[in-house]
Amino acid sequence: MASSSLTSPLNAQSPILNQTPSFNRLSLPRIPKSPLLSTQLKPTQISLIANCTSSVTDISSKDDTPIELKFPAFPTVVDINQIREILPHRFPFLLVDRVIEYNPGVSAVGIKNVTINDNFFPGHFPDRPIMPGVLMVEAMAQVGGIVMLQPEVGGSRDNFVFAGVDKVRWRKPVVAGDTLVMRMTLTKLQKRFGIAKMDGKAYVGGELVCEGEFILAMGNSMS
Repeated sequence: MASSSLTSPLNAQSPILNQTPSFNRLSLPRIPKSPLLSTQLKPTQISLIANCTSSVTDISSKDDTPIELKFPAFPTVVDINQIREILPHRFPFLLVDRVIEYNPGVSAVGIKNVTINDNFFPGHFPDRPIMPGVLMVEAMAQVGGIVMLQPEVGGSRDNFVFAGVDKVRWRKPVVAGDTLVMRMTLTKLQKRFGIAKMDGKAYVGGELVCEGEFILAMGNSMS
């Protein structure tokens, strides 16, 4: 009688036990299995299995090349020493580190490696180091100077100043650690007056961060 009274509640709650009366009573879980809990667990179990399978597939399909070997460095067409021979700017206002493409009198692509050691970051801004937009424009203008201040383009002219900046837009902030890639393209040249109009675009990671139209006035060394 004692045995039947202990097993009858379990038999009533679990149809599995009714079908298998020889099951060892001592191995049963202490909390009876809930049909609702079972229904809720099944989709979760299926989802976990699917996610695990997809993760394994993704890992196996990834390239095993270390990340430091995946991305080639920018080429060097004009190095920093040659840039210093072309541009009159010096520290802390030389804002072009390398030229990676150059078509004399047509276009140039230069890069500025933005680092936390740049002298403007302590004041702009201490809690969030953002490159000032006006310095982005200045860096782009310097790339424009490299396009124009060449013997085959500007003759003996070796200096330039801003004559105008139009339609400048800043699309995204540039922060310490970014590489600013700037393309300057000549759109109009008045050689008699030494006036060059250029289209400029700057990118970080392939995304446009700044653009505008530049007018540069070129001339001989200023006294």
